[in-house]
Amino acid sequence: MSPLIDALPKPLPREPLSTVQRWQAEATSRRTQPNPNAMTLATVDGRGYPAARIVLCKEIVPKPGYISFYTNYESRKGQELAAIPRAAVVMHWDHLHRQVRIEGPITRTSSANSDAYFASRHWQSRLGAWASEQSRPIKSRAALMAAFSDTARRLGLPALSGESNGDPNVAIPRPPNWGGYHLWAERVELWVEGDARLHDRAVWTRELAQDGEGFSGGPWSVQRLQP
Repeated sequence: MSPLIDALPKPLPREPLSTVQRWQAEATSRRTQPNPNAMTLATVDGRGYPAARIVLCKEIVPKPGYISFYTNYESRKGQELAAIPRAAVVMHWDHLHRQVRIEGPITRTSSANSDAYFASRHWQSRLGAWASEQSRPIKSRAALMAAFSDTARRLGLPALSGESNGDPNVAIPRPPNWGGYHLWAERVELWVEGDARLHDRAVWTRELAQDGEGFSGGPWSVQRLQP
């Protein structure tokens, strides 16, 4: 095993998301791979057919226990989450020999939360959220760029070009079909690569109860797993 990598501690932590938060911070600070907050998000549709894609983890909150990501609510994943509001994610930092799996129910973030994050994005990304009908068919790349330019003109913004990277200081409100989700951790597995394929694995589980717009969680149970 790499001398940089520690096995899971003994005894195991009482809750797992603080460790996930620390691992992601370490992956970010080491700068050994791009997008250290990238994670695979898996959903299912009404037929039970799974789909997976990469999204960015924007927040890890150990208490009450959720992670956050943002997307178009009318995209394929948005429609699937509306029909079946459960998901699973995988974070894998190959340079650190670590992996995280999180499963649980999904809720939308508050409008204020989504507004705040949307306002923090680069203005061209905010403009792109208005221009793209995510996951819908389009005739060509040229048609997509034309839609971007048309949206820029409608909102009083410069077109996308190498000369327009500076913030034009024009307010771009959040589209009503774009925002955030909380994935409430019901099951969390931590994995550390080991020599001779003797990986270190542990799983935490808890019961969740609906609590207003989100969930409250009972105490975590934890056990080690064989690789």
